[in-house]
Formats: sequence, C-alpha cells, structure tokens
Amino acid sequence: MTARITSSRRYGRIATSIKEVGVIEPLAVTKSNRDGRYMLLDGHLRLHALKEQSSHIAPCIVADDDEAFTYNKRVSRLATVQEHYMIARALERGVPAKMIAAALGIDEKHVLRRRNLLDGISPEAVEILKEKPVNAQIFDILRRLKPHKQFAAVELMASMNNFTASYARAILAATRQEDLAKPDKVKKVAGVTSEQMARMERELETLNRDFRAREATFGDDVLQLVLASRYLQRLIENKNVATYLEARHTDLIAEFRTIVSASTLDSVA
Repeated sequence: MTARITSSRRYGRIATSIKEVGVIEPLAVTKSNRDGRYMLLDGHLRLHALKEQSSHIAPCIVADDDEAFTYNKRVSRLATVQEHYMIARALERGVPAKMIAAALGIDEKHVLRRRNLLDGISPEAVEILKEKPVNAQIFDILRRLKPHKQFAAVELMASMNNFTASYARAILAATRQEDLAKPDKVKKVAGVTSEQMARMERELETLNRDFRAREATFGDDVLQLVLASRYLQRLIENKNVATYLEARHTDLIAEFRTIVSASTLDSVA
C-alpha cells in the first residue's frame, strides 16, 4: 500500500470508521486453490486499516464462484436505507453522533437526519428502496405523499431506474392534491406553475394507467413472443419455405431472422 493511498481522504475515512464503529461492509473473498486459503476480491483498504489497528479478525463474504476478475464490477456499496439502519443501530448502542459523523466524514446534523430517514415512509416503499443508492432528499419528498402514493411513486422510479431527487420532485408536482399527505396545504414546487402542475397530473395519471396495463399483460406478451419466435424459427429452417421467401419476400425473411436471433425482449425492441 503506497503512502499516497494511505494519506488520502478516502483511506482516512475508512480507517476512522473502522476504529470508531467497526467494519460496516464485510471483505469479499473467494477460496483459492492453494492450501485452502482465501483470496481477497474487494476490501483492500479495509484490510490494510485493520492490520494497522492490529486486528486479527475481519467479517467476510465468501464468493462461491471464481469472480476474481469480475467482482469489483458487481459489488454494491452501502445503500441509503442500509446506512440509516447502521446509524440507528450505532446510536442505539450508545455511539455518539459526533463520533459517527467523524467516521463517515459528514456533518453531525446529517447523522441525526439519517437516523430519522424512514419516519413517515411506507414499508412498501422502503422495501423497494432498501438496496438502492438513492439520494436522501427523495425521502423528504415522499413524506409529502400519502402512503399508497409513496409506493406508486417509488414503483414508477424503479421501473424507470431513475432515483434522482429531481425526478421525485417531478412526480410530486404531477400528484393530485388529494393524494398529498396534507391535502389542505397548497402544493408548491419550485420552478413549476400551477398550470404546469395540472398538466403533469393528467399526464402522470395516463402514465400510471398505461404502466398498470403493460404490467398486467407483460407475462402473456412475453409468452406469445417466445412462441411466435419458435414458430418462425421452424418456418425459416424449412428449406422450401426459406427459398421461396428469399426469392419473393427478402425483406420479410430478414425480419423473421431478426426476431429469431434476438435473445432478449430488449433486442427485439
């Protein structure tokens, strides 16, 4: 480990976090072919910090497959909800907020704010967000919606794979007044006029209806696609049919081959 790395801010945060709170994210290892030993896949900085602090034991996650060259691409960092649970648990154990703030490199006020992150958030919405590295501002926006609308908003964000605060604000702006947590309070969203919000409400209602309709028929549509693809495959494998189509309908057989060769629904689209 070079001096440049050990003197970096990132390494300092990791070392302080381990010293004050312990190892939050386990090391990732895989079994080596030599003498039953294990090879470290992810967590080199954490391991170095543990050694510097004279620790002899570290929590690990064992990868069953040989992922030495791919694990770093797959490893997922601490999600926002998981960070909330970690902070809440540390505070319950008596760890001072100031110490946690120093370990995580954030302001003490943010620690207390993260402790109450899920207050007023529906369990269904939390279930979807629990492993997502989302912007913490999203939870402030979700609290302005009724529980069933929180779930609908998060479900829509997941379908679009967009968990930004700006997208959450757009959903809030498009939510009807009666679906707000405080419907008697006039909805205000910075940079959006009342006329724009009314139009967005109508568009979101349409989008939600379309989404539900697609969700209801998705399984049947995929099944029909698979069946049609297999039928077309058998059709163009027939030499007589293929010869006829190539002679008279070259564009049609090209489309058939595209559908058959597509391995996923996205490829077909």
